[in-house]
Amino acid sequence: MYRGSLIALVTPMREDNSLDFETLEKLIDWHVEQGSDGIVIVGTTGESATLDEEDHCHVLRAAVDMLAGRLPLIAGTGANATDEAVRLTRCAKDAGADACLLVTPYYNKPTQEGLYRHFRHIAEAVDIPQILYNVPGRTACDMLPDTIARLAKVEHIIGVKEATGDVSRIVRIRQLCGDDFAIYTGDDATARAAMLLGGDGVITVTGNVAPKAMHEMCMAAIAGDARRAAELDAPLTDLHEALFVEANPIPVKWALAEMGRIGTGIRLPMTWLSESARPEVRAAMLAAGLL
Repeated sequence: MYRGSLIALVTPMREDNSLDFETLEKLIDWHVEQGSDGIVIVGTTGESATLDEEDHCHVLRAAVDMLAGRLPLIAGTGANATDEAVRLTRCAKDAGADACLLVTPYYNKPTQEGLYRHFRHIAEAVDIPQILYNVPGRTACDMLPDTIARLAKVEHIIGVKEATGDVSRIVRIRQLCGDDFAIYTGDDATARAAMLLGGDGVITVTGNVAPKAMHEMCMAAIAGDARRAAELDAPLTDLHEALFVEANPIPVKWALAEMGRIGTGIRLPMTWLSESARPEVRAAMLAAGLL
């Protein structure tokens, strides 16, 4: 089980939108130095929706080589076509990823039974630890706790990223799935509360720009030290909100560029952060001591 602050890493790109592997390596080294607890590559924040399968696997293989076992690497391999998700998950296994993160199928809106069969099929097809990913705000598909509990019994399915922001779901999933099933929140604003209620960590956007602070907050919350966790989370509160002032990863890529850590590449239909939104993100960065 992976615990703590797992970074939903951006995918650095140049202005012509080509992949920037030199910057990717620098980002990975920085997260190792800052104490991040794991890297999630080519997920939502990594612009997986705009990477074709060749790019997706290229980034995966490169990240595995760059990380070289220094931290766990979780690969985003979900898709709304089951066969495509199998191919991407197999690519991750062949590349040497430690686990995979599989988003619920988006747009086609499967039933709960369809979700169960989709994820069971992938787990039976590829022998690698797999984490379910529920984010109905982006997918128009909500995987209910009862369905997660069914899937928790399937070999290779080890956990879930629950990104509704409803911390009562963390409690319910823990009740249904037991202590050995990993539960991560995907919502930075409620991450502290989720971990104090029994979550194992957060797959974090905020951690892209404040990795050390997120790691320390997570460790305090997982240890049950509510007071210390609150103290550590307080400077990040505005950042948790500001990094979603426009669709992720638009704000976090802009913030990283302001810190000099990446360039300004982002793939359409994502666009660079609008001028009107920049003061809010900048103010949150200042409050967190990042500028």
